[in-house]
Amino acid sequence: MSGAQPLSLSVRNIHIMGSQTSAILQNNNLLIHKIIMVLLLTCTLESNTDDLLPSSNHYSSVPLSLMQLPFDGHLSFHNLHFAAQDFGGLFSSLPLAVLYPRSVSDISLAVSHVFQLGPSSDLKVAARGHGHSLQGQAQAPGGLIISMESLQKPKMRVFTGKTPFVEVPGGELWINILHETLKYGLAPSSWTDYLHLTVGGTLSNGGISGQAFRHGPQINNVYQLEVVTGKGEVFTCSEKQNSDLFHGVLGGLGQFGIITSARISLEPAAKKVKWIRVLYHDFSSFSKDQEQLISLEGAFDYIEGFVMVNRTGLLNNWRSSFNPKDPVQASQFNSEGKTLYCLELAKYFDPDVDEPVDGEIERLLGNLGYISSTLFMSEVSLLEFLDRVHVSELKLRESGLWEVPHPWLNLLVPKSEIDDFAREVFGNILTGNSNGPILIYPVNKSKWNRQTSLVTPREDIFYLVAFLSSAMPFSTEKDGLEQILARNQNIMDYCKAKLPGTNQYLPQYNKQEDWEAHYGSRWEVFMRRKLKYDPLAILSPGQRIFRNKIQVT
Repeated sequence: MSGAQPLSLSVRNIHIMGSQTSAILQNNNLLIHKIIMVLLLTCTLESNTDDLLPSSNHYSSVPLSLMQLPFDGHLSFHNLHFAAQDFGGLFSSLPLAVLYPRSVSDISLAVSHVFQLGPSSDLKVAARGHGHSLQGQAQAPGGLIISMESLQKPKMRVFTGKTPFVEVPGGELWINILHETLKYGLAPSSWTDYLHLTVGGTLSNGGISGQAFRHGPQINNVYQLEVVTGKGEVFTCSEKQNSDLFHGVLGGLGQFGIITSARISLEPAAKKVKWIRVLYHDFSSFSKDQEQLISLEGAFDYIEGFVMVNRTGLLNNWRSSFNPKDPVQASQFNSEGKTLYCLELAKYFDPDVDEPVDGEIERLLGNLGYISSTLFMSEVSLLEFLDRVHVSELKLRESGLWEVPHPWLNLLVPKSEIDDFAREVFGNILTGNSNGPILIYPVNKSKWNRQTSLVTPREDIFYLVAFLSSAMPFSTEKDGLEQILARNQNIMDYCKAKLPGTNQYLPQYNKQEDWEAHYGSRWEVFMRRKLKYDPLAILSPGQRIFRNKIQVT
């Protein structure tokens, strides 16, 4: 029907013409449910009301009871394609419906209802944030998607004092948190490189960036969570209250509950950032300097690194954001045909309060072994620095290169294995441009909470290595999807055979035995928590950890 609107069913949102009917509806919930049933049956027979119902192939599988639930928000059975897509672009599975919650009780009601359908039901539930998953992790084939960005309760609130924090709904974007907390001169201490992600999404995975060497990942910087379990129960949890659920949900890949709100720790926000980049010819000097810097207290506030393979005009490209210390030498530097390693640093400061930081930065850089002609520096606001990836996003969107497949691979490599990894991967497996950034930087495990569900190497220092490739549509060259996936598999095969201490971050497996190997000795705890909080394996089916109902062994 022309101009049809998507189905939007709830007790509060059913609109039936006629004042008498409306009055009856307001006074009798039981009658409402009966009228819903009649409407649903009637609509299947009338061609001019197709837009009010699930399509015919959906109708037989929709539990009518689901459509009767008294949501504050609404349930939609149309325009579902967005929920079958994600940033990775590798998987696409249509859900049965999308719930747009307006309250935590909406989420609890939906999950509780699916749980009460019992083990005979195949209906699954997945929470979807900003859609930045890589391999369909936030999808639910034929199931129910909960659009977390619709959840705006509790409203974001900043609490100042000796221990400042911000309370936010699980669907809030980190960029919005930054804007709001800066109004109070505060900001979270740990970030991801890209801020247009939801709180619930990053806390369910880890949340790692260049501040993690000092503050740990984002999951280390949370005071309290509100969680809806796979039974539909709502819990407040923290280190001292329901701590097993608290630790399980953090980094738990959505397997034990849906994060509906979080209290995130804050610190005084810097006003300015000195942003620095330098290059290295050899990996050994590069990694040695990185490890030295993360061991220093009060040196830099952010430490990351990149691998640059055959990048023509590399330093000229930097000039749009950075100033070279020696413009003449920088203009003569040739990066073509080389594998180079970029050390990226940031020093936070407040020019109104702090002593000038230039001298301290010069002293710290004087102990490093980088190529002297490649020192570039810029001074920006904290907001500009933390939201730096968004600038690249806008450029890629403008050129039509943002919404392409992103077959990313993220690894955590222990210090003892990083040299072998670099020699094989950067020397033999990776030949030519990777068609996207390759991040590589170390973190201190002593700064990480080891009770969370996130799996890390056993050593005190390990590296995040992230291959953030974009696949060009229809390409059969090295920048094509199949070629990048084959390269990723070669890297994984090498790690499995030669580097037993290496783990995946944002893990991607298709078999339960691979998940068991990933968790190792922690698999028993993982299973115990699954049985306790989501025994019917309702939540996050897109992770492909549990294909069937959980069996007690």
